[in-house]
Amino acid sequence: MIVGLIDSGLGMLPTSAWLKQLRPDLDLILLMDPDNAPWGPKPDEFVIARVLDAADRAVEEGAGVIVLPCNTASVTALAHVRAHLGPSIPVVGTVPAIKPAAAVSDRIAIWATASTTASAYQARLIEEFAAHREVTPIACHGLADSIDRGDTEGISAAIAAAAAATPADVEAVVLGCTHYPLVATAIAAALPVGVTLFDSAEAVARQTLRRIDEAGPRPKGSGLVNLFLSGRADSLPASALAHQEGRLLAGEQSIHQ
Repeated sequence: MIVGLIDSGLGMLPTSAWLKQLRPDLDLILLMDPDNAPWGPKPDEFVIARVLDAADRAVEEGAGVIVLPCNTASVTALAHVRAHLGPSIPVVGTVPAIKPAAAVSDRIAIWATASTTASAYQARLIEEFAAHREVTPIACHGLADSIDRGDTEGISAAIAAAAAATPADVEAVVLGCTHYPLVATAIAAALPVGVTLFDSAEAVARQTLRRIDEAGPRPKGSGLVNLFLSGRADSLPASALAHQEGRLLAGEQSIHQ
């Protein structure tokens, strides 16, 4: 089975790594778009076109399941990808882990990009799953971009600014951008002791495996990872290899010919 994962940058790495850990035989196609990243500030029509192009490329390369491990792509393009590909190819989206955080925590902060923090989408999720909780949205300016660039000083500064804006009595922090689990250790170190972090990467990976299993028995893959950067076959960038998730995937990588 081949799974295609689509994101503008490194936000796909946590979900990809979970898939590799949970089912090592899966073949993965990682489709990033560094030439046009980040997608968050871009018009919806632009994002939809980029995601559909990537989905078509993944299917051409043999993908039987598509995953959007990106909040922007999921909110903007998920329905379009499902309609475009039809029911024969499952498409799995990403939702910030607000629901599980609200199930166990009274005081929650949601760290996300500025565009997600200001979105009606996040507001609806808070209303649906955490209306009975004290929720503080935190816009983490520049954090995702710094992660994509491998800018350690930018990462540290963005985390420090977000931590300073987070209430001291918070019990849980939802990592509302799929990039942020890559620096979860640094985020945890910047927060008060005892704060629980929630992210969606493992849940999205497990949902993907459920969709694969629902389709019935299929031949095992060989565990290869192929990468396309804005349509070009390539290797994982150095900024990805700074994270254990990227190193795990690079160990299995085979550049497409």
